[in-house]
Formats: sequence, structure tokens, C-alpha cells
Amino acid sequence: MGDKANAHPGAAGRAASADQPASVRNVVLVGHSGSGKTTLVEALALTAGAVNRAGRVEDGGTVSDYDEIEHRQQRSVQLSLVPVEWDGIKINLLDTPGYADFVGELRAGLRAADAALFVVSAAEGVEGITGATRMVWEECAAVGMPRAIVITHLESARADFAAMTRSCAQAFGADDPDAVVPLYLPLHGEQGPDGHAPVTGLIGLLSQRIFDYASGERKESEPGADQLPLIEEARNTLIEGIIAESEDESLMDRYLGGESIDFKTLVDDLERAVARGIFHPVLAAAPAAEGSRQGIGTVELLELITGGFPTPLEHPAPAVTTPGGKARPPLTCDPAGPLAAEVVKTASDPYVGRISLVRVFSGTLRPDETVHVSGHGLADRGHEDHDVDERIGALSSPFGKQQRTLTRCVAGDLACVAKLNRAETGDTLSAKDAPLLMESWDMPDPLLPLAIQAHSKADEDKLSQGLSRLVAEDPTMRLEQNQDTHQVVLWCLGEAHADVALERLRSRYGVQVDVVPYKVSLRETFAGKSGGRGRHVKQSGGHGQYAICEIEVEPLPGGSGIEFVDKVVGGAVPRQFIPSVEKGVRAQAAKGVAAGYALIDVRITLLDGKAHSVDSSDAAFQTAGALALREAASGARIHLLEPVAEVQVLVGDDYVGAVMSDLSGRRGRVVGTEQAAGGRTLVRAEVPEIEIGRYAVDLRSLSQGTARFNRTYARHEPMPPQLSEKIRERAHDGT
Repeated sequence: MGDKANAHPGAAGRAASADQPASVRNVVLVGHSGSGKTTLVEALALTAGAVNRAGRVEDGGTVSDYDEIEHRQQRSVQLSLVPVEWDGIKINLLDTPGYADFVGELRAGLRAADAALFVVSAAEGVEGITGATRMVWEECAAVGMPRAIVITHLESARADFAAMTRSCAQAFGADDPDAVVPLYLPLHGEQGPDGHAPVTGLIGLLSQRIFDYASGERKESEPGADQLPLIEEARNTLIEGIIAESEDESLMDRYLGGESIDFKTLVDDLERAVARGIFHPVLAAAPAAEGSRQGIGTVELLELITGGFPTPLEHPAPAVTTPGGKARPPLTCDPAGPLAAEVVKTASDPYVGRISLVRVFSGTLRPDETVHVSGHGLADRGHEDHDVDERIGALSSPFGKQQRTLTRCVAGDLACVAKLNRAETGDTLSAKDAPLLMESWDMPDPLLPLAIQAHSKADEDKLSQGLSRLVAEDPTMRLEQNQDTHQVVLWCLGEAHADVALERLRSRYGVQVDVVPYKVSLRETFAGKSGGRGRHVKQSGGHGQYAICEIEVEPLPGGSGIEFVDKVVGGAVPRQFIPSVEKGVRAQAAKGVAAGYALIDVRITLLDGKAHSVDSSDAAFQTAGALALREAASGARIHLLEPVAEVQVLVGDDYVGAVMSDLSGRRGRVVGTEQAAGGRTLVRAEVPEIEIGRYAVDLRSLSQGTARFNRTYARHEPMPPQLSEKIRERAHDGT
């Protein structure tokens, strides 16, 4: 693992493939935006021989050359798969976006992977380890996912490998800091005029060997006498950490007794501890020298992945049921087992159509076979439920913009599937005669509303199809057709997420939309009792219209809706027309009586009225009922009601004060706090929804990306008079 002497690169330009789960490693790269994940993936592909020295694949393009939006925005916005081969092992490198708005892509990468590389930039110091990165580490720890740490940007003048290692131990080793230790130390060359000594290689702590990349090729040598003291202290710390996690309980006694533990035993124990997710080695990576085929640290990293990270055989598969909910036996990673695969990403190609990235957990997936597609639906996010058979198209392995054909995809491996027109991200693919449904994976709730409308009539015709395709690709996005405000709303994770959604609508689906102010669903109610008389009397030659009714309106407790009571005596309003009055007042209530918002929580009592034996009709009494309600409102004080949300904010203790102050500034009421794990506090508050339209963005800024929140509708409450008056004025002005 890393200290092994010889590298075994894969063949350049050849599509990596796997015949059995034991020859696959699925690794997700995690880190904040700018930490160097994509650069590291390209360096690993170069070292493995998958690309040439210019970083290009043999048939054109680069491994990261995938999405035009990424090129325009200069940042990763989606999960990408780069398969390489090293020492006979296929390594599926899953490069994830580092920006918080695209955490859904990160979750997809975690679902598809069996181990994680956390990439931290030495150029940014401690700030390079964000709160969001810590939270992902904790998620991985909760499921026992093996993790290693790669420190990048060592070429920076600010880089300090020792300080970053200590920071990583503090940030990621809360339970056991001794389990976060370096396997190598950077080897520095001569100082330049600026006093900075560039990294030219690595010092292997277990092997006590020098791996020098200064010539452009990795060369191995013995350490000099001046380097031995530097190695000794770090080596002892590493050995003690390995022995502490060893399954051989006698090893620590032998070591403390002065026995020298042999190299193979240490490497074997290290690999087992890493694969079990209890030991987290720290490695270093730096750019390749000009003309070099190997980036510094890439050989060592590839050997860690192949030797220390687990195979898919060691990673439990998600639980499965039938589509109807009946429990099924646990899956095993067996190519001959029942087919069970999951769509972890959906993308659209302008030439090929929909392409699904699939992780096969059991069985073997083959091109042109019919599979059963089962889905959880996510109806609240605009995703339809699925329970259909579908014929899949070709299987391929992606590499940049290229798709290299595969003849099959065995359990444990990943592949791209063409022409799955119904399947969406999160859906299960299984045998059509034995359908299965995998346990769903956690997806963040989109909490930033983006109200849109078609830019032109031509765009309006294409909008519905474009939106349906957009949400099919991205389960973190929710589509809402608001019946109260008549707005089309895309709920997103943040501003960058919203920008990408608009750009995809425009460039991928040819739909231009305009962003409009988001409206909340206000309501109206009566503040006190009031009466009204509706008189609809007209005579125009033939049959006239005659209806008179008198009503009383009184407020009811919140949540009561509209109650209609008939107290007519003596047949003043004939029985057949009483439902007509009710229909009329309810129709007017839906339109509103003050500012155009629906009226709620009132009792409307029909007291009296008059009818004509010839000219009275259903339509006349409907009109009279509506007029009576409007007259009652004209003489009453009408409250505008705004929706209030129950908000729960999970925030680090350092930011609790700032969060509570901010909530108060939004007219919120903090109703309680409670201590949570990991030095966090759960703040519970009730806040008017009109004040938290951008809270997803503002909270991220307030807490430096470390806080999370959720919201649920609680009730409608009267708005403050000054705000209510402004809204009424706008309604009367037609704005």
C-alpha cells in the first residue's frame, strides 16, 4: 500500500472493465469547492495511463470534459465518473461537486461508493476544512465507510503539511485523533528566492524509503542520515496508531516490549484497519513536474485504493422489498444473484437522449434486456411513481464526453445505461419476473423557491416538458404548481442550484423563462361580526332576475374553514335556492373580499331574504349571496393572514446566538433549544413564511455553511397592520 516498490499502470486508452466484484473499487472524492478534487482525478488518470501527458483521452477531450455549464461557471455542478485501471483492479473514481448547492450529487456519489477520499487544500489552511465537509465525514462514520485524507496544493507558499495533518486530526478524529495520521511526509527540494522549498517527492514512513518525483518519474532510494530523525518520530506515531487498531491484541505488548514488528504485518494490519473504516491515513498530492507522467503521490494513492479500500463484496447492499412493500432477503454482491441495480444519476445527452449512471449491487446487467423499474415516487417533488418494465439500451463506461461500450456490468461495478426513458435518479432496476425496490437514500429538502414563467408563447408550449425532464435528472429539485398564487415554482437548494436549473432549461431544453417575485399564500378573515344584504334585482323584457338575501358573518378559530348555516324561517328564501346562496358566498370567499386572497375561518349565517315566483333562479341567488358577503366585508375590519412555518435549525454552538438574533429580526419567535450531538444546538422557532423565502441562502452565509434547517407549515396568523396595509394598497393598484 503506497510503500510497495513497483507501479503497475493500466493500458492507455483502454476502457476499464471488471469481471468480478473483487477486482472493483468504488471511491468517491469529497471536499469543498476548489480543494482540487477534479485535478487529482486527472492526475490519477494520467498515472494510470488512461490519458496522455496533455491530460487528454486518446479519442479527444479530457476526463473532466463533460458539461458545458461546468466550463462556463468554472466549477463542478454534477457527479462524474472516471474509471481507471491499476494493477489489474478497476477503480471507479466518483468526482463530486464541492459547492453546497449540489449536495444531491454528493449523496449520489456516497450511495455508489464503497470508500471515500476527503480532499483538503493546504493552500487554505484550517479554513479548507469546512463545516459541511465535517458533516459528510460524520455521515460516512455513521455507516462505517472507509475514509482516507489527501492534502493537496502543497506547491502553495502557504502550504504546511504538518499543520494540516494536525487540523485534519482535530476535525475528523473527534473520537480517535490517533487514527488520523500520515503515511508519508513530503520531500522538499531546495529553497527558491522566495524562501519556498517545492515538494519533489514523498518519504515512506513504514518502508523508510524515499520516493523522488523530481526527474518526472518516481524513483526509490534510501533516506539520508539527516532525514532519519524526521522519519523516526512520525513513523513511531504511525506504527502505534496501526497497532492500536490491530485485531492481533498481542501486537501492542510485543511492540511495547521492544520487538520490531515486521513490515508485512504492519502493512496487512493497516490495510485491514482502513477497510474496516477505523483508521484514516493522510496522504499528500502535488502536481506533476513538467513533462512528467506521474503526479506526486498518485502512485501511493492508487496503491492505497487497490490495497486498503474494500471491495464491493465487503460493503453491505441497501435493504430491498418488493414494490408492494414485502420484505426480501438481504442482497449479496454476487454476479449470479438476482438483479438489483440503482440509478444514482440521470443526465440528458442531445444526441443519445437520457443516460442513467447505474450501480449494480447484485446480479449482472446486460445490454438490450428488459428490466423492471421501481421508484419511490417522490410525488411531493414532482417525480411520478414507477412500476413498469423497460428495455434498456447499450451499456457503456464514461470517459469525459466519450462512452466506451461494455458487454456487461457485474455486481459491484458501475455503468451508464442508454434509453431508460422512464427511470429516474433513485429508481431500482431488477428482473422483470422478480421486481425489487431498494431502500431510498437521504436527499436534502430544497428550501429556496424560484418562481418562473415562460418568456414567450413558444416557451410556454415547451415549458411543461422541459420542467419534467429537469426534475427527472435532479431529485433534489421540487416542482410546484401553486394553486393559490397560480405560480410555477422550482424549489432549489441555493442560488447556484437555481442558476444551473435555468441554464439547463435554456441550453438543454430550449426553454427561456423569466424569474418573477415569489408569492406566499395569504388569506383573509373577519376580525368581528358583520352583516350584509345582497340584492340582485333586474328586469329586461323577458324573465327577470330577483334574489335578496341577508347574512351575518362572524370569525371562527384558526383552521375552521368556512361554515355555512341556514336560519331562514317562514320560507323567505325557498329551500331550493338556499344551496345557491351558499354556492355564491363560497365562490366569493375563494376570490377574497379585501385584497384578493381567499377568505377562511368564518361562519356565514343566512338569516332572511326574498324571492319572486317567476324571476328568482339559481344564478340570481348565487349573485345575491356574493353581493351580501362583499357588503358585510365593506363594513367590517378584515385581517390579512400570513402563513407561519415551524422552523428547526441545527447549528454549531458558535453560531447559535447569531441564528437566534437573525430569526428574531425576521419576526420569528424562538420556542425552544436543545443540545444535539457534535457540539450543535437545535433551535426551534415559528417564523412567518414571507420572511424566510431566502433563508436557505442567508443561513448558509450566517453559519459559514455549517447549519441546516427544515420548515413545515404551522398555521395562518394575522399580519402586522403596517404590512397588511401595504399589501392592500398593492392589490388595489393592481401591482
